[in-house]
Amino acid sequence: MLPLLKKIHAACLLSAVLVTAGCHVSSKGSDGREDVDIRTPLGGLAVKTDPSAVLGKIGLPAYPGAVQVKEKGSDKDSADVNMSFGSFHLRVLALGFQTGDDRAKVEAFYRKALHQYSDVIACQGESPIGEPARTGLGLTCKGDRHFHGNIHYGDSAGNINDEFTLKAGSPSRQHIVAMQDKQDGTHFTLIALDLPDDH
Repeated sequence: MLPLLKKIHAACLLSAVLVTAGCHVSSKGSDGREDVDIRTPLGGLAVKTDPSAVLGKIGLPAYPGAVQVKEKGSDKDSADVNMSFGSFHLRVLALGFQTGDDRAKVEAFYRKALHQYSDVIACQGESPIGEPARTGLGLTCKGDRHFHGNIHYGDSAGNINDEFTLKAGSPSRQHIVAMQDKQDGTHFTLIALDLPDDH
């Protein structure tokens, strides 16, 4: 479901290793989960994988009756990655679910939930569907594929060309619901992004 976790963990840990002079590293887990906290004089990195904690911070409600989706062969079903070095700040929260309901019901529920952040736009990959094509805060369907492709909320190959998403917010503060039709209903990922202004 979320190959993003392995890639985010690896990329962030590698970044942190480059600036670890005088660093403090701790790792603790609950229920077999791995949490990482790296602090240096220049900044730090925290990675948490507790799904209930992620849901509490993501700023979107769980769809009624939906169950969390786990990546096959892994316990990594959620991510809370928070990295700060000087003026650079990046935070990614992601959590995957599945429901037996069709996509239209899930879409209607999350359109309402996302409206608290701005106008809501619908995207098929990087193309807008209907109006508006951009939020009042300047977020569009285009322009951040290089980042989204790295967190893999598309298919297992990272292909988001056909991914249906609802988005709200600004280019640097985004809330996204990515949805896929499946034989057993709808699979969807809730994502909150806090990006550097020059991402």
